[in-house]
Amino acid sequence: MKWGAVLGATAAVIAMAMYEWPRMNRSPKKYKVTFVSLSVMGWLLAVLLIWYPDLPGPTQLVDKLYKPLGKLIAK
Repeated sequence: MKWGAVLGATAAVIAMAMYEWPRMNRSPKKYKVTFVSLSVMGWLLAVLLIWYPDLPGPTQLVDKLYKPLGKLIAK
């Protein structure tokens, strides 16, 4: 079942790229590089979350970093 979700995420990224790439034909190279890199990073994050749904999120990292500071301020 996980492979189906990975294939779905891959199909979504490919469809998005096929829709946007012709519109970026006259764009500078840095826009295309940015588009590809953000798409790849988003796809990797989606695949990681499909395979490991219990990965900690960014809010848990911020909470872990600032919880001791909050305790110091509360005193």
